[in-house]
Amino acid sequence: MKFVRFRYKTETAYGLLEGETIRPLKGTPFSRYELLSDEVPLESTRLLAPCEPSKIVAVGVNYADHAAEFKKDPPKEPLLFLKPSTAVLDPSEPIRLPPQSRRIDYEAELAVVIKKKASQIEPEQAFEYVLGYTCFNDVTARDLQREDGQWTRAKGFDTFAPLGPWIVTDLDPGRQVIESFLNGEKRQSANTAQMIFKVPALVSFISGVMTLLPGDVIATGTPAGVGPMKSGDRIEVVIEGIGRLGNPVA
Repeated sequence: MKFVRFRYKTETAYGLLEGETIRPLKGTPFSRYELLSDEVPLESTRLLAPCEPSKIVAVGVNYADHAAEFKKDPPKEPLLFLKPSTAVLDPSEPIRLPPQSRRIDYEAELAVVIKKKASQIEPEQAFEYVLGYTCFNDVTARDLQREDGQWTRAKGFDTFAPLGPWIVTDLDPGRQVIESFLNGEKRQSANTAQMIFKVPALVSFISGVMTLLPGDVIATGTPAGVGPMKSGDRIEVVIEGIGRLGNPVA
């Protein structure tokens, strides 16, 4: 299934995407919901970020090739940082370059969307707590990341968390091609099988640190090939089995 969050005329709702048609839900995918009989053409809607996370828990240096390009040793445990909910950006909306930074990078990532409250769970339980998966761009002010040492400012600007376009529920997160394209030119290409820490391990590890809530997002790390964007560019994250998340840069 593909869950979307969309705006149609003056209404905002969740829906189920079936081809080029959306079936609205009464309720949300994170609770009991009813599938309504109405149908809305996809082209008549504006797609929004497919969930409203209370937090985005991101994982750094989770691909060995990305560790190598930054001359870092692969971590022995997942390296976590947070992006605020205010950084979430809808599909097709512009990433805004802040004046504080001289270099803004794209980072294509697989995002895990949490289905229900998760605390202190075991890896073998992890998929019971996952609703599905979507595309994520971990936009980063690279110069500020290097200056600060810790990553909150560099990762936390408004619009620095493009998310979408929908949540796919029936996906194997451990074997999908993940790519990024800058102005149509391929810049990253890898497979989620190359992740150092896989999805079950990440969900379990993070839930042992903080309680995950319905709609929260885990960004699972980026492969090698990250690079800078400038105003006027267009960046796209493409993940096999999910689709394409595209945003202009302004």
